[in-house]
Amino acid sequence: MFKHKANRHLPLVTLLVIIVSALTVGPVLMLVVGSFSEGIGTIGQFTTAKYISAYGDPTLPKTLLNTVIFTLGTACFSTILGAGLAYLSVRTNIPFKGLFKVLPIIPMMIPHVLFASAWIALLNPTNGMLNVFLRSVFGFSRGPFNIYSLGGMIFLEGMLDLPVTYLVMSPAMYSFDTRLEEASRVSGASNARTLRKVTLPVLKPALLATFTLAIIRCLAAFAVPSMVGMPGRIHVLTTHIYRIISVGWSPDYGKAAAVGLIVLGASIVLVYLYRYLIRESSQFVTVTGKGYRPTVIELGRAKFPLFALCLLFFCFLVIIPLATLVYMSFLPYSMVPGAKAFSLMSLRNWNSVLGSSIILRALKNSAFLAVIGATVSIVLSLFIAYVVVKVKSKGSAFIESLSFLSFSFPGMIIGVGFMWFLVKTPLYATIWGLLVAYIGTYLPYGVRPLRSAFVQIDAELEESARVFGASFLKAMKDIVVPLLAPGVISAWILTACMFIRELSVSVVLSRPGTEVLTVEIMKLANDGLWGQVSALGLIMIALSTILVLVANLLKAPLSQD
Repeated sequence: MFKHKANRHLPLVTLLVIIVSALTVGPVLMLVVGSFSEGIGTIGQFTTAKYISAYGDPTLPKTLLNTVIFTLGTACFSTILGAGLAYLSVRTNIPFKGLFKVLPIIPMMIPHVLFASAWIALLNPTNGMLNVFLRSVFGFSRGPFNIYSLGGMIFLEGMLDLPVTYLVMSPAMYSFDTRLEEASRVSGASNARTLRKVTLPVLKPALLATFTLAIIRCLAAFAVPSMVGMPGRIHVLTTHIYRIISVGWSPDYGKAAAVGLIVLGASIVLVYLYRYLIRESSQFVTVTGKGYRPTVIELGRAKFPLFALCLLFFCFLVIIPLATLVYMSFLPYSMVPGAKAFSLMSLRNWNSVLGSSIILRALKNSAFLAVIGATVSIVLSLFIAYVVVKVKSKGSAFIESLSFLSFSFPGMIIGVGFMWFLVKTPLYATIWGLLVAYIGTYLPYGVRPLRSAFVQIDAELEESARVFGASFLKAMKDIVVPLLAPGVISAWILTACMFIRELSVSVVLSRPGTEVLTVEIMKLANDGLWGQVSALGLIMIALSTILVLVANLLKAPLSQD
């Protein structure tokens, strides 16, 4: 039966193999070709000069060292935060546990470029509002905080990666076998000793997987390294590549490709290590019935202090950055709150932003990419997920591997790959080229949730429609898609939000006429126009929120059906 089904879907599988290969393998191959080419317009003229130039650069060793410190430091910080919050919310009796299911995910709504902007306004060593306030109170001659440092970069990126590490660790905390913990307590061990000697060793594969995932994200990070690291003259590989393609009159995309292959190769290896570790962690999962609940640890007198500490942390993560953006959007320049600051408040920044033709075009382009791009991406993801789950063949397995491969693509590097991939096509330097690059880079964000949704759909429903003469597309439209509608909308929301906040691919491919909001925010930040950065950032957050609310309004009746 499986063979018959695979043959029946052979044209669809073949088409998807071609499309997914073009979106994932194509840019990688062109990245390799580009690294051996003399220039962006001379593809095919073989040379090794780019590798000699790239790896002979005297600044590269320092850049590599910064990258190692940044990635390992951030991965440790975000993994400890994510695991700690997951443990408190799942395994303990901390108050308002339901709140912990929402709060760690909220930062995903705040683009990294805005989060960095808010903290720069607070912790800039010269005129950061918090630093100015502390100097006035305690008489410090400088600082005392300097966001333009490796420590500042690790602090910001670690908090931004918290939602991912929390979401990975929470299921592991909930589902692992607790009998070993119970045996430890029966033997007289305290909660702290049980945590150290039993819980953490049992969770080791999940912790390593989370740590590996955090490293992958840090290798791809660009917003924080560009806005915080570059002013502090602390370069990592992504900003090193950005300098190669943005400084000077003639960007060297061949040299950028040669350096980018280091990051891409490391990311691919780490992604497959992550998949292996996830499989390893499954040995500690307990398969239980609906009545299963993990053992709840009594925190005793530490319950409310820990809850207060968590709330304080979420203030740092969400409330303080958002409040700073709102406050700064009405001021001509950065200043500590006070009578003078409030007297200078106006709508000048908002008028400047909304009166700029370039920014209005960027707003239009970002909305187009979010709505149309996410829709195209989800339609493609729907067919990919269907083939992966319902069609058992070598072709479907190949498609699954390709779709997961793009999860390892750092945006900056794959942006250079798409530059080489599109340069000889009509899509080059157009909004459609950006759309193609977005879809190829963020394909797993649509495929993964839809794959999980398809597993829940019984194949007999589709087969019944086919027996009564419905075509494949009609059965998908009338039977499968309505059943998947809540999952489809959730995947669309996630993809649209990713497209709105995308920076690293855009900064490589965006050209006059194809501006997007994140790139314009970065340009304003580089010019020190923090008031306009804040105003435009709030508009960007409002756009994301509107898309989410509208999609959820459409999703609600479908979920009830």
